[in-house]
Amino acid sequence: MQDTRIAFGPFVLDPGAETLLRNDVPVAAGSRGVKLLAALVGRPGQIVGKAELMDAAWPGLNVEEGNLTVQIAQLRKLLGPAPDGGEWIATIPRVGYRFTGTIEQPGGAKREPLALPSKPSIAVLPFVNLSNDPEQESFADGMTEDLITDLSRTSDLFVIARNSAFAYKGKSMDVREIAEVLGVRYLLEGSARRAAGRVRINAQLVDAMNGEHLWAERFDRGLEDIFAVQDEVTAKIVEALLGRLRVTPPRNRPRSLEAYDLCVRARRLMDDSPQTGREAHLMLTRAISLDPGYAEAYRWLAMNHWMGWVHWGQPMEPNRSLALELARKAVEIDPNDAGCHWVLANLLAYERKFAEADAEFATAIELDPNEADTWATLSDIACLGGRVEEGLEHIRKAFRLNPFPPSWYYLVLGATQYAARDYEAAVATLKREETYRTSSRRFLAASLAQLGRLDEARTEVELFLIANPHFSTQYWVDTEPFGDDAIRDHAIEGFLKAGLPA
Repeated sequence: MQDTRIAFGPFVLDPGAETLLRNDVPVAAGSRGVKLLAALVGRPGQIVGKAELMDAAWPGLNVEEGNLTVQIAQLRKLLGPAPDGGEWIATIPRVGYRFTGTIEQPGGAKREPLALPSKPSIAVLPFVNLSNDPEQESFADGMTEDLITDLSRTSDLFVIARNSAFAYKGKSMDVREIAEVLGVRYLLEGSARRAAGRVRINAQLVDAMNGEHLWAERFDRGLEDIFAVQDEVTAKIVEALLGRLRVTPPRNRPRSLEAYDLCVRARRLMDDSPQTGREAHLMLTRAISLDPGYAEAYRWLAMNHWMGWVHWGQPMEPNRSLALELARKAVEIDPNDAGCHWVLANLLAYERKFAEADAEFATAIELDPNEADTWATLSDIACLGGRVEEGLEHIRKAFRLNPFPPSWYYLVLGATQYAARDYEAAVATLKREETYRTSSRRFLAASLAQLGRLDEARTEVELFLIANPHFSTQYWVDTEPFGDDAIRDHAIEGFLKAGLPA
């Protein structure tokens, strides 16, 4: 397979995997940032028009030009100065932008190998879609994600999270190199073909240390047996790695394959933007109408409502109460799903029901100690409760399980570093935030202000308020689940010092 990576200066961009590395360290540029940058570096030295760039970053959506301006400003901050001291991206007034750097052939973006965990460690690489229908791509992705989830529930294994496994989607790389970067010994590879009511699955388990194939099998079943196949593959892998079969409580499975497909597509859109959030809402609502007993659809719809009032400026009610109701419903339907429990735990914390939240977090970790999102969410809540060192420990654990995490991990890490008064580290972290996630700028601005870099802080505040014109520090304080007065007061101090509205 052709290498799609593009190198310039200290950076390596991989549009296919939606990753950007600086000196082999991930930069959280996000999907829109990567698409914008790919459109620019794909035509170095040439002017790329504004309309073309907006089509690249927001395909099929009607967005204002101001969004592009904000995104370009974010990209420039992420990239920093070019080798000549200028900017990587030049503005062509009233026309568009031009990438001014020199494209190089990447020599392979290698990172320092991560130490192997003490327990058997595995990453499930994205299954290849062998169907002629590209619409079946989400089916292959869903198969991969479900296998990750099922293996992750085995406490005697160390399992890499979905985000990091999917960094290798569509890439042809040596298994040893992938294993070293992710810090695992074993890799599961596979392919899926879905057609005419049947599904063919090929899977093989590889010991990346010596290239030995520990197990391989082919499944040819009716589509209605897809979840039974997933269970069988999981059992075979666990037995191969542990020498025995470890039984975990059964998970709730959808009765409708259409509902399943909708949920797989929707969970991909959760952390993107208000626009894609609305798309996800429609998909999840439809999934529940097709299958009212599908716990995972309730779980993600609960998160969708929470994102609406916490991050996207939607009214607190009815989103707040609906989110809690949906999360409780998800746990009621499937008490064995760790994801349902951590989502409920997060929502309970926002209700200031901290004891109940702690109990739900504990249940989630007991059911699935490898769920990186649980550790990242728990980190945020622990920090707001004054347990800053505990928060740092949790977010580090999340990063180890998910070396290529979603953007919000960086926001949690940066906010926790701010709470620890490690402002330099917070600035370095928050400048890596996804280009479209402007909510991180409030802590970036606060950290800069605490360092006395007030001009930079004011600039970040201005950019933040473009996307969040109605923001007030008091409203934010009222909505965040602070459990410690000192942490709250320290946040307020930094926000106001930076110039954020009171």
